[in-house]
Amino acid sequence: MENRKVLKSGEFLVDEIEYGDIFIPEEFNEEQLMIAQTCRDFLSAEVIPNIEKTEKQDRELMKSLLKKSGELGLMGISVPEEFGGFGQSFVTQMLAAETIGAGYAFSVAFMAHCGIGTLPILYYGTHEQRQKYVTRLTTGELLGAYCLTEPGAGSDANSGKTNAKLSEDGKHYILNGQKMWITNAGFADIQTVFAKIGNDRVLSAFIVEKDFPGVVVGPDEHKMGIKGSSTAQIYYNDVKVPVENLLGKEGEGFRIALSILHMGRIKLGANVLGAAKKAINDSVQYANERKQFGVLISTFGAIKHKLAEQVIQTFAIESAIYRVSKDIDDLIEKYKSEGCDKGRASIDGISHYAVEAAILKVYGSEIFDAVIDEAVQIHGGMGYSAEMAVERGYRDSRINRIFEGTNEINRMLVVDTAMKRAMKGDFDLFGEAEKLYAELDKSAAAKTPESKDYYSDKLNSIKNFKKIALITIHGASKQYDKKLVHEQEVLFNISDIISEIYIAESLALRVQKLESLKGSATASLYKDILDVYVYDAAAKIIKYAHDAIYSFAAPEQADKLIKAADALASVKGVNVKEARRRIADKLIADNVYKF
Repeated sequence: MENRKVLKSGEFLVDEIEYGDIFIPEEFNEEQLMIAQTCRDFLSAEVIPNIEKTEKQDRELMKSLLKKSGELGLMGISVPEEFGGFGQSFVTQMLAAETIGAGYAFSVAFMAHCGIGTLPILYYGTHEQRQKYVTRLTTGELLGAYCLTEPGAGSDANSGKTNAKLSEDGKHYILNGQKMWITNAGFADIQTVFAKIGNDRVLSAFIVEKDFPGVVVGPDEHKMGIKGSSTAQIYYNDVKVPVENLLGKEGEGFRIALSILHMGRIKLGANVLGAAKKAINDSVQYANERKQFGVLISTFGAIKHKLAEQVIQTFAIESAIYRVSKDIDDLIEKYKSEGCDKGRASIDGISHYAVEAAILKVYGSEIFDAVIDEAVQIHGGMGYSAEMAVERGYRDSRINRIFEGTNEINRMLVVDTAMKRAMKGDFDLFGEAEKLYAELDKSAAAKTPESKDYYSDKLNSIKNFKKIALITIHGASKQYDKKLVHEQEVLFNISDIISEIYIAESLALRVQKLESLKGSATASLYKDILDVYVYDAAAKIIKYAHDAIYSFAAPEQADKLIKAADALASVKGVNVKEARRRIADKLIADNVYKF
């Protein structure tokens, strides 16, 4: 892996890598698996037995659970040793995030503290700020929150009204304003608060202690789900914040906010992966116990279809999550070797992969929604009962498509960021697209040559999907130019094509690497997963492409583009019924997710 090829963010659209260049979950080392097991043990011993109590919005109980996790060292996985943590790799951080994801509202409180509650100070703080706050956030002595959203500023974060004015003696900023939807608000000791200084047009960031006079925390909100996490409004009334508590530079707040959101998005992808695996376990165990018409419902084809689909989607997103996590690790190491401060190297490495972070946030949250929805359906009437874990999981899942930037915002980011990176010269998106556009007739007439090699065949199909993405990007850009940003429906179509490509390619490379490590007998079932995913992805991509093309192209041009897209999306047929049954049969036999 030392000399592996690493693509820049979004570069997968125009370039390919070999399976040897990616990291797959089957390569976790012993230490990583031990950390995951420690997280699992903590959930089993402390969190799950207290779930019902936390649902009653018991702030003190959630606070005590968080502090216990800190005492065990779970809060220090991503924090360097010099500040009391373990300094683990990004891959390990994502594995811990995945494992904790099975903890319902606890996972939201825990991830908010370890991520957006701690990392802004770790990544952007001075040495003194890190020593004063991060060392104590790492152990759970202090708990953290991140205060960006305001009543009038949600997705448009920079429009916030919270203001800070420098005091006459120059020793304090006087902070006034209001924040809402703040996770951990009810018990957080330390808040990273975003506000505009004086008449600035951009945000700055401040470290605020809850005990500063003038900080007022409202009651917990009554929410649809994640009831156990404390979510409240916080008011700042002439709060005196010492000047040394400015985080980063004046006016750097918006950059800090965006960078931290990239990190939050990618970790949310891991979080929902853990929640999806928990939902699959609940589904198969219920199906293996429940009888209808005298037989177990796990023997029914309709149930097998649902169970298999849960596995396919979950396994696919997992492949993409750990692929990009290793890319981030490598980029962080590169920045550090060039003399970059560890904190800045980490956040810059994560922020670079903004395209992939947005993909994982959108697809992770939507895949989990589909998985938990089917979990409720498999449980039938019992799934609607508050007695069952899937009922709570169903309610909890809905917020994932909203926080860390709505899925609509993130879909636009996928396309916008990829195009901006290409314009910056990171890769030749437009040159490749121009070539394809000039040869539309060839694309329409071309049939992918039959390949005797299974993986070449799959990767050729994915390469053709990339061509569809390029011609739709090029066509939409030509038609709308700078107004493309306002054509949100078309951007969504293109974004969904790009996302399907990244996940399908990550899955294909993982299965290929898995076969190289464990042999063809082991890989057989994973080829079923790949077959169904690529077959389904082709159908989705052609629909997204048709919708985009008919939206931006004149009739004559549309006909050419549609013919080219149809030819490029053509894939080999698959007996999806039998493939899904084989996948489901393994899950049913194991009675737990073991893929």
